[in-house]
Amino acid sequence: MRKLNPAKAAAIALVAAFLYVLTYMLDLGAATGAYAASSVHTVVIEGMKFVPDSIAVKAGDTVVWVNKDLFPHTATAQDRTFDSGELAVNASWKYIASKPGKYTYVCTLHPTMKGTVVVD
Repeated sequence: MRKLNPAKAAAIALVAAFLYVLTYMLDLGAATGAYAASSVHTVVIEGMKFVPDSIAVKAGDTVVWVNKDLFPHTATAQDRTFDSGELAVNASWKYIASKPGKYTYVCTLHPTMKGTVVVD
């Protein structure tokens, strides 16, 4: 039987320990959902309304508002959690939903335009 050089044996042990820790971390991340992919959801602003006017997303997901209307609009949460500012025609804005809750929003330029984002 061939004897390993002490330096090689130490290097192999170090690599094995690293792989063990890495495997543990990946398993832990998968079990906790830490590596779950986030999704992108689109709300189109058209015909003086938000389409869809209600959307359900998960924490970490992105919501994108795209203004396809003939006028500028905003997407402004009533509790000010998010505010797109004025979106020009053909402009877009994105918001990453981070905190669970129900967020009603309006276009501050056209207050009859209303929508809801529900974050799980």
